[in-house]
Amino acid sequence: MHHSGSTLAATYFDGRSARAQPVTLQLLGEGRQRRLHIVGEGVDLQVPAHQVQWPERTRHGQRLAHLASGGHVQCDDGLAWDTWMQSQGLNESLVVKMQQSWRWVAGSVAVLAALAVALQLWGLPLLARAVVAATPPGIEQSLGESTLAAVDQALMLPSKLPLAEQARITQAFADAVARQNSADPQPWRLVFRQSKIGPNALALPGGTIIMTDEMVALVNADTRVLTAVLAHELGHVQQRHGLRMLVQATVLGALGAVVLGDFSTLLAAVPALLGQAHYSREAEREADAHAVQVLKAAGLSPLHMVTLFEALDQERQKKTRETSGSKPSKDDTADEDSPSWLGIAFASHPSDADRIAFFRAAAQ
Repeated sequence: MHHSGSTLAATYFDGRSARAQPVTLQLLGEGRQRRLHIVGEGVDLQVPAHQVQWPERTRHGQRLAHLASGGHVQCDDGLAWDTWMQSQGLNESLVVKMQQSWRWVAGSVAVLAALAVALQLWGLPLLARAVVAATPPGIEQSLGESTLAAVDQALMLPSKLPLAEQARITQAFADAVARQNSADPQPWRLVFRQSKIGPNALALPGGTIIMTDEMVALVNADTRVLTAVLAHELGHVQQRHGLRMLVQATVLGALGAVVLGDFSTLLAAVPALLGQAHYSREAEREADAHAVQVLKAAGLSPLHMVTLFEALDQERQKKTRETSGSKPSKDDTADEDSPSWLGIAFASHPSDADRIAFFRAAAQ
């Protein structure tokens, strides 16, 4: 029940001059006939209540009600205004009540966080697959070329491997791939680079696969092990993981830019992100499964991939001893994702132990 006689002291501005006029406010009438009565020296206005833009309640600050005529009334005592509004039966909206409740705020934050997680885990991958399916090969090819240029500038140097050695490795891999019956083979191209990030291989959008000199040296140029490595990368090419990751990164970056209001770094960061980000666990498993298919079709054992992991582990321990000057402790492998020497394709997503177990089981 509201009290129609209640008044409130306020200040009136007519919207035409800056002069403040002390007034009293009173609500008259009922329902759609309700009016805000503004009375002061030289002021006597009645404004339909539904034409007043009533302020929302906040914890601090003055209250400001805008009138359809262009003027407004102001009350510096927020508590007095809120008490008057309540006494007049002007109920707050549910949104305002929720804003004032820490339980509602905490719940809203929790729901928002859950939605963000769901978007990243399920929404983004589904969206990325749809976008990738609709992307013409020509666009993916040009993306791959620009990414290769960016990766070359940031992470690579020209290869020092003799051309005959590059041709021998390429031919061994091509022979293995040719023995696989693939329904829809994606085109691929193998290039060699000297690396600033150590033993590595990575697949770019459009089918370019980079093999580093350091990776070749790590396995003593054993074409069986290198074929296993390249078969894994070809799995990324077949599933178009590079383009999928680019779409997801771009969408996430765009959402971040909307939130932060900064689009300047979005496009500039894309090629570098492609060169340095890890694939998801699902993508790595898909690529590992493809490697097993290629190896078995070529009559090669999946254990050649285990040989690679053992060589990487030895190299990791060697680097740890060089940096620490002592035997590696249990915690020294914690930085195995470091891009300083161990590259993108084999940086524990999923963990090396899980992947080794997978290739050992496939070999049986």
